[in-house]
Amino acid sequence: MYLKQLSIINFKNYSEFEGTFSKKINCFVGNNGMGKTNLLDAIHYLSFCKSYFNSIDSQNIKHTEGFFVIQGFFEKDNDISEVYCGIKRNQKKTFKKNKKEYERLSEHIGQFPLVMISPSDGELINGSSEIRRKFLDGIISQYDKIYLDRLISYQHVLKQRNALLKQFYESRTFDSETIEIWDDQLINCGKTILDIRLKFLKNFIPLFNRYYQFISNSKEEVALRYENSLGEKDFKTALITSLARDRALHYTTIGPHKDDLEFTLNEFSLRKFASQGQQKSYLLALKLAQFEFIKEQKNIKPLLLLDDVYDKLDEERFTKLLETVSGDSFGQVFITDTHLERIEDLMNKKQIENKIFSVGNGNAQSI
Repeated sequence: MYLKQLSIINFKNYSEFEGTFSKKINCFVGNNGMGKTNLLDAIHYLSFCKSYFNSIDSQNIKHTEGFFVIQGFFEKDNDISEVYCGIKRNQKKTFKKNKKEYERLSEHIGQFPLVMISPSDGELINGSSEIRRKFLDGIISQYDKIYLDRLISYQHVLKQRNALLKQFYESRTFDSETIEIWDDQLINCGKTILDIRLKFLKNFIPLFNRYYQFISNSKEEVALRYENSLGEKDFKTALITSLARDRALHYTTIGPHKDDLEFTLNEFSLRKFASQGQQKSYLLALKLAQFEFIKEQKNIKPLLLLDDVYDKLDEERFTKLLETVSGDSFGQVFITDTHLERIEDLMNKKQIENKIFSVGNGNAQSI
């Protein structure tokens, strides 16, 4: 699978862009702030129906314009698929495949799998538990439709239960039968979510460890552990136990929406005790393991988007990474960088099939 062609109108700082791509390595080269990352984000839209960086669609429309359009043509198993994303200010997003609009955007997720590596990934370590859960959910949702459906249902039920708790507080009333109805639905969806997450991590962690050793060339012991907010209790018992606290706080305080991932290095917190280099290696290993896992599950090589990865690694590790992703185990790759000569030299030296685009202030041209 690969992205054959991309067209953009009024997206972020681009009035217009149209480009065809190499099946292997594609490089967007230019100074910072010119729009290299915006091209990667447009590709991300075609895979996930949303931006990697800004969840508010209207804020991705070019200033002073009333709409944006992103259109891509993917080739997979000798078939061409047209994917279209368009939004007008104050209107619902339109998303189509082969000119047919989706009833639910979730139907599209996983059809054109993608992995993005960005400087903003540092938030996985330093940010809230919600960011780590989204990382987990983003991987599993690309290959498991049951998981995605249960996740959407769980979020809907959770919203209703929280609204009920708030209503109880404001009216100074309580109805145990009504709360139990929502509890049962929450448990039904939540148990499936938890089981699938734990099964995923059991298979994912060995891949992650292998990639960390490859990137770091070290014998450091890294670990990734799931923190379950239910503790040792089953979901029903945990909800009953936490009900008084839920009523006092007016929201549901336990469940998969409160779980977390703990990152450690040599049994110590990665956030508190790891060096910058160790953290960068850890994040890169997570993302490459994500790529490998999705590839195994779907038997498709996801698109790999590398945003300013050179800044994450020294030259030796960057060269090693480039050699790896240009091999047969990986498919189409998109890279941003600030140094044209460095990219051209690496591509020529390793004789890697490539296409390079020069990017300048919302304009990108093939070299």
